[in-house]
Amino acid sequence: MHAATVPEVGKPGFELAEDEIEYGVGIHGEAGYRREKLQPSKDLAKELVNKILSDYDNQPQKIGVLVNGMGGTPLMEQFIFMNDVLNLLKEQNIEVTFHKVGNYMTSLDMEGVSLTLIDLDDETIKEALESEVTTISW
Repeated sequence: MHAATVPEVGKPGFELAEDEIEYGVGIHGEAGYRREKLQPSKDLAKELVNKILSDYDNQPQKIGVLVNGMGGTPLMEQFIFMNDVLNLLKEQNIEVTFHKVGNYMTSLDMEGVSLTLIDLDDETIKEALESEVTTISW
């Protein structure tokens, strides 16, 4: 994992060893909530899915998933992570009715992924996500 380079400063916002990962880092290098040795994608997915779902008062039955590559993560790795997330949600009997993978919000040199889960039990939110738009990044 590699931190974002802040153009005005000209260097990464933080340093990680080659075998480390930090959970919860902000898109511009804001500190996360825990740092540990790099884990397999399945373990990273489990950490993030469980952390996000624990914030819901009632677990959603239908959900949307966005895996964002931050800018420096190969698309293949993003798809592997998405697959692990989808498998975990299926194991928890949560139906994924919308999903996207790619570089949607990025920072210079930033490696890693961000995961967004959105409750789609309300069909109007899904309709809005699937609406026709003219934009360069959706």
